[in-house]
Amino acid sequence: MKVYTTKAVAAFLGLSERRIRQLRADGIIKEYKTGTGVYDLRDVTQNYIAFLKRGTNADTIDYNTEKARLIRAKRENEELELRSRKKELHESNDIEKLLSTMLINFKSRLMALPAKLAPVIAAKTDKAEIFKIIKAATDEALNELSDYDTVFGTKEDNNEETGK
Repeated sequence: MKVYTTKAVAAFLGLSERRIRQLRADGIIKEYKTGTGVYDLRDVTQNYIAFLKRGTNADTIDYNTEKARLIRAKRENEELELRSRKKELHESNDIEKLLSTMLINFKSRLMALPAKLAPVIAAKTDKAEIFKIIKAATDEALNELSDYDTVFGTKEDNNEETGK
C-alpha cells in the first residue's frame, strides 16, 4: 500500500492542503498513522466521496421536496390569478387609491360642515333642534363612508358585467 502526503492528496482531490487538514480535523478523512501527515489515498478518496454524497445540511437538496415546493408555488400563483380574474382579489395600489379618494372626500365634507351649518344654526335657539341639524349633517357624511358600493363602484361594475 502506498501512502501520500497532505500535498499529494490535496492535488489528487483538487483541494487545498488547508482543506485536507480541515477534513482530517472533522473526522472525514484519517491519516494512515496518526500524527504522520500521510494518508492512504484509496481510503481518503472513498471517505471524501461518501462525505460529498451525504452533503451538508445546508447543501442537501431533495429533488422531490423541491419539486413539490415548485408545484405548490405554481398552484398558489394560479389560484391568485383566478381570484383576480373573478374580481375577488384586488391590487393594493388600486385599494390605496380608492381609500385615499374616499378619505379625501370625507375630509372635504367634514370641513364644509361649519360653513354649511353656521347660517342655519345661527337662527336657531333650541339646543335639541341644533343638535338634530348637526347630527343629520354628520350622519350624512358618515353614510358616504359606509356606502361601500358607491365608493368602490361595485354596483356599476356588476351592472356592466350582467349587461343591465
